[in-house]
Amino acid sequence: MSVEVIMSKPAHFHPTDLHALARIATDATTGVIDMVETIHGTILPPGVVGAGELRPLTYRALRGAARLLGDGAGLTLAQVGDVLGRRDDSPQRRAVLSALNGLWGDYLDEIDSPLALPMSFQLGEAAEPTGKLAVLVHGLCMNGAGWARADGNGGVVDHGAALARDLGYTPVYLTYNSGLHVSTNGRALATMLDALVGVWPRPVEELVLIGHSMGGLVIRSAGFYGTAADLGWLDRLRAVIFLGTPHHGADWERRGNLLNVMLDATPYAAPFGRLGKRRSAGITDLRYGNIVDEDWLDRDRFAHGPDDRCLVPPLPGVEHYAIAATLGLSTDSLRHRLLGDGLVPLDSALGRHASAERCLTFDEAHRWIGYGMSHLDLLRLPAVYERLVTWLR
Repeated sequence: MSVEVIMSKPAHFHPTDLHALARIATDATTGVIDMVETIHGTILPPGVVGAGELRPLTYRALRGAARLLGDGAGLTLAQVGDVLGRRDDSPQRRAVLSALNGLWGDYLDEIDSPLALPMSFQLGEAAEPTGKLAVLVHGLCMNGAGWARADGNGGVVDHGAALARDLGYTPVYLTYNSGLHVSTNGRALATMLDALVGVWPRPVEELVLIGHSMGGLVIRSAGFYGTAADLGWLDRLRAVIFLGTPHHGADWERRGNLLNVMLDATPYAAPFGRLGKRRSAGITDLRYGNIVDEDWLDRDRFAHGPDDRCLVPPLPGVEHYAIAATLGLSTDSLRHRLLGDGLVPLDSALGRHASAERCLTFDEAHRWIGYGMSHLDLLRLPAVYERLVTWLR
């Protein structure tokens, strides 16, 4: 029996997206109704004549109407999607889905939305399987294709492809739902790496993991859960390289949480705090660099401060390297002290902490700072890649 493959142009939009977006729109509408009802209750308390009786009935009717319309539209659009079928993703669609998953991926996973990204590996283009694997793990709101960056001169920089060219590594790119908890993705990655090593067409002699931003936290989490389960891929692991990873958290997420606290403290503004709290679990994990379940599950035991996280040291017998960037041209500059790389403070990226027992024990020779660089520059500037090659060579 022969199978004919019909090649079609990658799509920016799938028919099934309509069904998924209808569900999101319905949930968003009912969420806004809830927020307006709360504001209404703040401004017009139940003590006002008639308010206590009419308000619940009115908003219950609005919510019911929104659900009815949404369910009807969703059923129709699901049938349309089944008839029209699916097409391959365009790079633009993958980028939009990655951003959507980073912002609300836990919600998409909870409602079993087709927009939720599954964890998957992609082999680098034209890559030949060798006994040396370099697995690259992206950061928040990105996907495996995000490692290919424009160099500003009409070319493309890809650390994975360059390592294949210069050192013979086979690049494998991970894509995952970055809106899920880091520990959820870490546990899944630990299992996926074990499966990857098991099915690889050649014996895996050497494994290197490279994580950018949140990706470094996911790698550390995978190491923790892989060790707990005594998984075999750890025996092949030679090195882990972190690029701008917020080991001790990211200031921008703390500022976002501070805004929510301020809104909650103001009676009339408190309902609007719900919008900010709708940040994904993955984003909130970046506040302090959470990498295990206990950092967010046991709310009675952990106060979610930087000193309440579980201590997870680097993996024994594995070389760990940390690259950090700073917008300043020196450690004495104001931009360096205030902004770091624009997203992650320098000390956090290098694993340093005011408390000695919480410092990650990276050898000083395994730390490197890129001056005059932003967080995303770590993916494209030649000086960063030269450092990677120097260490791995």
